[in-house]
Amino acid sequence: MDNGEIESADEEMPSRGGRQYRPVVSHEQSIVQMTSMESGPPTEIAKHRKIRIPSQSENVPNPMEGPSNGHDELNSSQRESKLELFGFDSLVNKLGLKSMTGEQIATPSSPRDGEDISITIGSPKVAGPKLGTMMGVFVPCLQNILGIIYYIRFSWIVGMAGIGESLLLVAFCGSCTFLTGISLSAIATNGAMKGGGPYYLIGRALGPEVGVSIGYVLGAVETFLDAVPNSVILVTNSTATNGTISEVTTIVYTPSLHDLQVYGIIVTILLCFIVFGGVKIINRVAPAFLIPVLFSLFCIFIGVFSAPRSNASSGITGLRSQTFKDNWSSAYQRTTNAGIPDAEGPIYWNFNALVGLFFPAVTGIMAGSNRSASLKDTQRSIPVGTLAATLTTSFLYLISVLLFGALATREELLTNRLLTAEVAWPLPAIIYLGIVLSTLGAALQTLTGAPRLLSAIANDDILPVLNYFKVTEGGEPHLATLFTAFICIVCVVIGNLDLITPTITMFFLLCYAGVNLSCFLLDLLDAPSWRPRWKFHHWILSLLGALICVVIMFLISWSFTVVSLALASLIYYYVIIKGKAGDWGDGFKSAYFQLALRSLRSLGANQVHPKNWYPIPLIFCRPWGKLPENVPCHPKLADFANCMKKKGRGMSIFVSIIDGDYHELAEDAKTACRQLSTYIDYKRCEGVAEIVVAPTMSDGFRGIVQTMGLGNLKPNIVVMRYPEIWRRENLTQIPSTFVSIINDCIIANKAVVIVKGLDEWPGEYQRQFGTIDLYWIVRDGGLMLLLSQLLLTKESFESCKIQVFCIAEEDTEAEELKADVKKFLYDLRMQAEVIVVTMKSWESHVDTGVQQDDSVEAFTGAQRRIASYLADMKETARKEGKPLMADGKQVVVNEQQVDKFLYTTLKLNSTVLRYSRMAAVVLVSLPPPPLNHPAYFYMEYMDLLVENVPRMLIVRGYRRDVVTLFT
Repeated sequence: MDNGEIESADEEMPSRGGRQYRPVVSHEQSIVQMTSMESGPPTEIAKHRKIRIPSQSENVPNPMEGPSNGHDELNSSQRESKLELFGFDSLVNKLGLKSMTGEQIATPSSPRDGEDISITIGSPKVAGPKLGTMMGVFVPCLQNILGIIYYIRFSWIVGMAGIGESLLLVAFCGSCTFLTGISLSAIATNGAMKGGGPYYLIGRALGPEVGVSIGYVLGAVETFLDAVPNSVILVTNSTATNGTISEVTTIVYTPSLHDLQVYGIIVTILLCFIVFGGVKIINRVAPAFLIPVLFSLFCIFIGVFSAPRSNASSGITGLRSQTFKDNWSSAYQRTTNAGIPDAEGPIYWNFNALVGLFFPAVTGIMAGSNRSASLKDTQRSIPVGTLAATLTTSFLYLISVLLFGALATREELLTNRLLTAEVAWPLPAIIYLGIVLSTLGAALQTLTGAPRLLSAIANDDILPVLNYFKVTEGGEPHLATLFTAFICIVCVVIGNLDLITPTITMFFLLCYAGVNLSCFLLDLLDAPSWRPRWKFHHWILSLLGALICVVIMFLISWSFTVVSLALASLIYYYVIIKGKAGDWGDGFKSAYFQLALRSLRSLGANQVHPKNWYPIPLIFCRPWGKLPENVPCHPKLADFANCMKKKGRGMSIFVSIIDGDYHELAEDAKTACRQLSTYIDYKRCEGVAEIVVAPTMSDGFRGIVQTMGLGNLKPNIVVMRYPEIWRRENLTQIPSTFVSIINDCIIANKAVVIVKGLDEWPGEYQRQFGTIDLYWIVRDGGLMLLLSQLLLTKESFESCKIQVFCIAEEDTEAEELKADVKKFLYDLRMQAEVIVVTMKSWESHVDTGVQQDDSVEAFTGAQRRIASYLADMKETARKEGKPLMADGKQVVVNEQQVDKFLYTTLKLNSTVLRYSRMAAVVLVSLPPPPLNHPAYFYMEYMDLLVENVPRMLIVRGYRRDVVTLFT
């Protein structure tokens, strides 16, 4: 036992006029069993407690030492004891919130539905070094954003689009990433964030299927980006004019396939070794790549302000207002594949094409969030680092547009692909180094982020095929890194990246749109759990960011947009089919919840119009008899529930009642509910499971029929199995329970469908032939007719025909009744054959045909049993001196009325056997239990009604129409 733990005696102390409290159920050792506190000597109470006195080594204060040293500890002990009286451990003990002691306890993630979560208090696992805002987010984002496009393409873009449209281009693309950064910041600061970056954020916001699909394509993007930068090699080329060397320019040369393969593989292997070293090595190497790049930018700006120098090209005018004016407007034209203006060139450039060319220069904002598992404080580092990198690079691009537009003529801008190297101070070689290191830095960051994203998907255990890439918390994804490097090398070996590059841009935009939509949905729903620390966000900004992403996708290429959406959709449906279901509390679930609430309110409490009426059956799973322990519901009940829906539309509520005390059986009820839900899914029946604990089945059902459902989504049909076993197994309590359930349904205005012959009910693919016979005796709002039509929509009954039998009191009424019923069915758009049967009233003579019917023996046996039961009732009443009693209440028995009910039931059963012995299923109206009749008598009536009929639905409607004649 722990220090200070109090253990109850084997026997509880009897209450002395007060209330006896139940033991608090808990798995923790610090729970105290409570009894009522009454005045009495302490020695008497001590008899009923076993109190363990701790040893001196356990640091318990000695009362003889006075209040100086032990007083605080004693008060602390008393405070903890008061907390224990609530039946729970204190938060400090439960969650390990011991910041004063310096313990680091990992915040538990939300468990999946049905899973238990345990929190272990102890020495934490030693994790790798954590990163701050600068090295964890800002530097990776800056390295990913600042790439080769700025060095070799940006001045060309200014020359082609002009200063005005270049500013618009930078602002347009920059606004996309900036708005995405705002959305990313809001989601990332709404709680603790694990590894996986955008996958984790989108998955928790839009669900695992969307998260995995976008995570996959983003991982593929980053893998391909590791291969793309290696395709650039710098050479110096001399251009001859009229046989003389006129100028020397540095251009970009596309290497041969062999060069691409060799250099790409070497670079990938070297970067892979760096990544294998872990976060610590990456932190040391990243500045070595970034600092020369920043220095090269500094040299470019120094060169711009000091231009033109003596050895500069004639087109470099220096910062001149006239050059600025000349370059303000656009000059879209045709060019060669190398971008040189040519009136016969194969490529025509416009604003849309430049968007596709420039947008990769602003991507890379996810580089910091990709390594979220390695950050010290994700809620601070991701917003600050991402937005700072985005604003820094956007400002750099905007300033560069103005400077390049005023620096050189348009011809120089369009023909000198490495203008930045020529104007750089003091040497062009600095720019060459910056280009190489910028590409290698971007490759390093992508090779760092992609494996972590893959391992994050694997750790969520959605797809079992990815289990090989799981890593422990704080571990390095070595296997995922090898797999990513392998994919990268394969792409390099293939060498043809022309089709991959536009798709990569589409995937980036798809990811950004997913982040914006996630924030838009969470902002719009505004659930109580949506409380991001980053306050500068709004659903309008997120929606605008998502729309900009979609617009840019279609501006670049509608065909590649379709391809990327199709690929993401394939992954989405693959995860739905093959993946494990997980409930992450995503925004779609919240949206469904709010939509359901709004729909429920819009339905109101009024009755639904018959045109909009749907059956909502309440399936009584295990009312009679025993089923195997692993089968929570009769299999055929689920099949029958599906038969009550048209094309699967509708909802079923599966209910089971456990007899007993709720406090004792609450956990058993939860377990049974999970088993029943699993079984419903297994049977592919759309519905929900509910388990009720009640003292008796009648009490449980009475509570269910009054409270189950909300508004107009309450169950309107009670479906249960006919208790065929009650007499065979001598279950004498079934008649009263059966009658009580039917009476409760009538009072609660619920329709009733009782299935006789449930064991023989056909399965989904067991085709039936013959007829569906309806014995339409009373007006039931058309429920029986509607059920027959629903049965015809199922594959098992689609070959059957409907016959409607109407009961006429007199022969003179038969023809008129038949004509009326035919007209009524025609107006209801139902095809059925109408047959009118005449049943004589009680006063008429019994015809000789009945004497030969198979039901006569059952009729005679029912009469004999009723007479015996009635005699026993009379004898008991005579001995006790009381009136006739049955089922705990007084009854009045009219023997002539009992015989009339028996005879009427016999006539109906004889008619059913005469006309419908070969029917696939028979539907007959359910007679209500007669008032003041014993429940036993009613069971005899019902047994006689269903005698020798293999498959019957006994139906009773309720006080409303479920079909209509009007459109």
